[in-house]
Amino acid sequence: MGHPELAAKFTQDVERTHWHDKALWFVREKRDRASKSIPEWEALRRKAQQIKTHTMENLDTYLEAFEKNAKAKGIQVHWAKNAEEHNRITLQILNLHNAKKVVKSKSMLTEECHLNPYLEEQGIEVVDTDLGERIIQFRKEPPSHIVLPAIHLKKEDVSKTFQEHIGTEAGNNDPTYLTRAARAHLREKFLGADVGITGVNYAIADTGGIVVCTNEGNADLGATIPKVHIASMGIEKIIPRLQDLAVFTRLLARSATGQPITSYTSHFHGPIEGGEMHVIIVDNGRSPILGSEHYSQALNCIRCGACMNTCPVYRRSGGFSYEATIPGPIGSTLEPCKDLAKHKTLPYACSLCASCSNVCPIRIDLHHQLYFHRQDVVKAGLLDKKKERALGFAGWLFQHPKVLDFCGKMARKVVPHLPRWMMYSSMNAWGEHREMMDFPEKSFKELYVERQKRKQS
Repeated sequence: MGHPELAAKFTQDVERTHWHDKALWFVREKRDRASKSIPEWEALRRKAQQIKTHTMENLDTYLEAFEKNAKAKGIQVHWAKNAEEHNRITLQILNLHNAKKVVKSKSMLTEECHLNPYLEEQGIEVVDTDLGERIIQFRKEPPSHIVLPAIHLKKEDVSKTFQEHIGTEAGNNDPTYLTRAARAHLREKFLGADVGITGVNYAIADTGGIVVCTNEGNADLGATIPKVHIASMGIEKIIPRLQDLAVFTRLLARSATGQPITSYTSHFHGPIEGGEMHVIIVDNGRSPILGSEHYSQALNCIRCGACMNTCPVYRRSGGFSYEATIPGPIGSTLEPCKDLAKHKTLPYACSLCASCSNVCPIRIDLHHQLYFHRQDVVKAGLLDKKKERALGFAGWLFQHPKVLDFCGKMARKVVPHLPRWMMYSSMNAWGEHREMMDFPEKSFKELYVERQKRKQS
């Protein structure tokens, strides 16, 4: 199914749809207040865009520098061209240590590589330790948001899930009680783990270290209690210098949740005493995006989720409607880059309002990219036939202004008097959840001409 069909499933629950919309808009408002709290916000955005664009243009140089400096610190560096290689390398490391229990902090890359089911098929227990991730892992669901993976769930849903899986009291929906129960459950998993796997927010080329940002400290426990730490990073996570880090940490949390900074910004610059640290650098379809004319900026993304929180389509259709590892505006441009036929509906899950581009901390031109993807869909002959005919007619109409004026005048006279059964039939998909607007007596063009005449008289 495409986005329209999956979105229709989500919006069947009207109450949840409104709640989801409201919850994400609350986060968006926090982001606005946080961004306005520092006068240099726009300068920071421009600086971040400059750093990331420069880094992507010299990616090979910085990746090689990172590898050299990381190895000098005793970190073992691996390269994976795709998800299969990433998973195979991870399994080889686990097998070397006869590891059967893994704790993992949130990593969208391992979600992208489908690492959990791969390891579970090999008889290895994988426990996601981010609270939201653990909730959806119990429910066998993917994340619906890259920062707030369980944002689609209410506390009642969490209570029921915890009752089923960790034996909490039935009907006790108190968030503090549920959080403490989850903490006790996860502490046991940390203490019994053989290996910890984390994602990477930033890999610093000139130090050879990595930085992981969390609000729960779970990555720190996962990386330091077991003797073996595996960090998975996409090639785009590199930044040139340690001094560049402050630019991104100031932008990341403010854009994501409205916080000044994440509770934990942890640096890992080598294995713990007596242990091992591995970094797996993954391409998995990023190189073609880097070389594309219109979409290379998408790799500048720092995964804050701000574009999702502001997107009117995402807020009302939910993350699962995108059927992609990364939903929302950034997912709608990344996923079609990898498989246009599979994700041909995502560029249309957008109103082109440009709100995503306006809030993006790295100033990625997301709405322009989605517009280019629409053109790619048409060129590839993948556009839905009904939409193709409708757009073809609209294109012809806009090229004939006299006909357009006549149709507009007739619509203003006729449509307000049509019976509801005719207006709200299956022929009018637009009217499914909308009331028809009041038609003005005159068009904007007519009013403009009248005004010009008055000015000249």
